[in-house]
Amino acid sequence: MKNINCLTFLLCFFGALFFQNCAQPSVKEEAEEKKPNIVFIYLDDLGYGDVSAYKSGTLQTPDMDVLANGGLRFTNGYASSATCTPSRYALLTGTYPWRNQNAKILPGTAPLIIDTAQMTLPKMLKSQGYETAVIGKWHLGLGTGFVDWNQEIAPNPNHVGFDYSHILAATQDRVPTVYIENGRVVNLDLNDPISVDYDKNFEGEPTAISNPEMLTMKWHHGHNNSIVNGIPRIGYMKGGQNAKWSDIDMADHFLEKGKAYIKEKAKSESPFFLFFPMQQPHVPRTPHPRFEGKSGMGPRGDALLEADWVIGELYKTLEETGLLENTLIVFSSDNGPVLNDGYYDDAVEKVGDHTPAGPFRGGKYSLFEAGTRVPFVTYWKGEIQPGVSDALVTQIDLLASLAALVGSTESGPDSENLLEAFLGKSQEGREAVILEASTKTALRAGDWAMIPPYPGPAVQNQVNIELGNSPEYQLYNLKDDPGQRNNLASSNPEKLEEMKKLYQEIRGGEGKIEQVELK
Repeated sequence: MKNINCLTFLLCFFGALFFQNCAQPSVKEEAEEKKPNIVFIYLDDLGYGDVSAYKSGTLQTPDMDVLANGGLRFTNGYASSATCTPSRYALLTGTYPWRNQNAKILPGTAPLIIDTAQMTLPKMLKSQGYETAVIGKWHLGLGTGFVDWNQEIAPNPNHVGFDYSHILAATQDRVPTVYIENGRVVNLDLNDPISVDYDKNFEGEPTAISNPEMLTMKWHHGHNNSIVNGIPRIGYMKGGQNAKWSDIDMADHFLEKGKAYIKEKAKSESPFFLFFPMQQPHVPRTPHPRFEGKSGMGPRGDALLEADWVIGELYKTLEETGLLENTLIVFSSDNGPVLNDGYYDDAVEKVGDHTPAGPFRGGKYSLFEAGTRVPFVTYWKGEIQPGVSDALVTQIDLLASLAALVGSTESGPDSENLLEAFLGKSQEGREAVILEASTKTALRAGDWAMIPPYPGPAVQNQVNIELGNSPEYQLYNLKDDPGQRNNLASSNPEKLEEMKKLYQEIRGGEGKIEQVELK
């Protein structure tokens, strides 16, 4: 009898264990079901030729190359605009920037241009259980247009989907020159309140015009207002001495915040989204002394080497915390390159054989390809096979594509689900995209680019960049002529009419094609 009871007990025990193992997913299955972390590294004014993996310039960027060579390198990856604010707006909302008349280069006092009721990339991810953060350059406006910098500033990034924000309000060359964390100025002394104005200076405050002897960096154009740390800025600022940032330490500052965030989230059960918009290589270029002279190309090249190092440090942090294999990294730029963008810093004189725009025409501010065709990389160790993709993809498409990745049905008005292309499972991208530069728009479709006629100078002389303005239509076959030197508008009227029709279809009720200046 005892033997029968023991046998029965063993059968029941191992049977229960068998069914329990069948009912519960394995550790591997649980890991596979866990949603990936998402880190988006966004540089400022980085050109197609500035990343050595693209084999179009002479500067070496080994840490960017780890992502570009170890992931999927897109040759037809676009920002939505040739300037910063519009591209950031499109990225976070999945909306063409020309649909929002306020999506233009903003002063540091501009109100938030994302409606707090609007669907955004971080909001979508939060709805799927993600913790979200933005650390770096914001430049999408803050508050309602009447900001008291000495109180909580609202609305701010936390009101459009970010759980945590540590930002600079606009750009490094604009006031206020302070960091803002979750809507409050960091290290603010209320006995030394901050005042900011973009129209007139505060009585007694020095400027680049009145006190040139205080400058450690000489302005070329547009940067001759308040002086902070010897650097002349755009706009006027008074007070906030303890809160002012150190320019040469900015890269280190944001890196430490980014590393700390990753390490903190490594302890969490929830996936995270980190938007890491960097300042480099936007002006003023103030690399830390560790990087001075390292590139041989002046401060712009040194700032790029500093940015490359920062990216490598973030990568190491993901690796050391065990998060790398379950993290999708997206790497891109908000628009194309510019050398002289307001300061004398030897960017033009020391560029040498380096070609920041790669094989393309134009640059920042331009309707030509170099204005918006930028480095664009997706990296996910073990999931995305290293390679090169010619699929036409844009930053506008990240909202719908990442939604598909994490199981959401949310999207933006103009965002397309290109997840298969971003993961390297398909070479099919979008058919067409309207690209924007300073409120003017052009069309990229298939191998073709069309630029409608626009008034204005052909070249912006202060920055020496061709803008794409012409009294005639421009039509280019980018496959045969990536440098856009052979205008085929008159010799290929059928293709021109096809492109004009498609352009009007996408623009919809925004105006006829003859309406060359958007209001």
